Amino acid sequence: MTSKTNVPHLLSSFELKDLSLDNRVVMAPLTRSRAGKERMPNALMAEYYAQRSGAGLIITEGTTISPQANGWLHSPGIYTNEQTEAWKQVVDAVHAQGGVIFLQLWHTGRASHSSFQENNQLPVAPSAIKIEGEGVHTAKGKQPRETPRALKTEEIPQVVEDYRQAAANAKQAGFDGVEIHSANGYLIDEFLQSKTNHRTDKYGGSVENRYRFLKEIVEAILTVWDAGRVGVRLSPNGSFNDMGSPDYRETFTYVAKQLNSYQLGYLHLLDGLAFGFHELGEPMTLAEFRKVYDGVLMGNCGYDRADAEKAIAAGDADLIAFGRSFISNPDLVARFAHNWELNPDPDQSIWYSFEAEGYTDFPTYTN
Repeated sequence: MTSKTNVPHLLSSFELKDLSLDNRVVMAPLTRSRAGKERMPNALMAEYYAQRSGAGLIITEGTTISPQANGWLHSPGIYTNEQTEAWKQVVDAVHAQGGVIFLQLWHTGRASHSSFQENNQLPVAPSAIKIEGEGVHTAKGKQPRETPRALKTEEIPQVVEDYRQAAANAKQAGFDGVEIHSANGYLIDEFLQSKTNHRTDKYGGSVENRYRFLKEIVEAILTVWDAGRVGVRLSPNGSFNDMGSPDYRETFTYVAKQLNSYQLGYLHLLDGLAFGFHELGEPMTLAEFRKVYDGVLMGNCGYDRADAEKAIAAGDADLIAFGRSFISNPDLVARFAHNWELNPDPDQSIWYSFEAEGYTDFPTYTN
């Protein structure tokens, strides 16, 4: 028998606008590189997501909105008719298990590399500022980071349109909603943050201008989806991809206030520090965002079962997303319900095997 008494909040049902979630455990977006060179969803991916459909909500791995958006080996796209059609088997597999699934819309921005780009063009960004630090994994091995090309003002509407079209494709594929990836140093985050946005046009300078790109994307996608079926992901504390701006608190408070007016499905915050912290001041907390954001808040990054229960019980979060623990525990929700031990974290080298190993071969709990 399932015992929910020790994590009653985490395992309680939740009404996400017009969607009924069985619990408040969310499968976080996890780049897993199983879509092959053609970036095509496939039966192996369908099996993987279906295995994890006990989550109240699944958010897919980052899925690129255009060829220009690519920047990761074997990650899926949703910019062709063939990709859109191929995603249907994934959605159908999750729905067959009673699950709810959103697609995460992704543009890698300056984190890409010319080898991913058509005609070996430079990756694009708000400004020509390269990532300092580790190289980028390409089909030819690890390559040094490149200085990206700054998008021209007149090019930006096409990128916004790429987001809108990808969102429309996601709807056609049968997804329950979409999440706009505005975190972790990818294109939208690069526009939001003063460290990476040195533009002098209407998309740069003030926080209002730096927010404009995300605003236009949200409003374009809301022509396709009802607001309750759209989420936005932010990483106010993150240092991944060489991020972190001195005015981070002002920036992300402003962005949350602006997003509050749309009555979106949720605001997804990487509030935890397990993915890296920029150390430019005190971390921003869910409680801090609660003061400026009235809608559904999702916490993420480094939570365990007890932390998640505490955050929801305190009213700081409505939902909590789990990443790594979902990789090795397809039955994570059942393990939380019964307080069963989790599988040990696997060797990260097999996370990106491109095959079933380290992907669909983790065991469910047996007594």
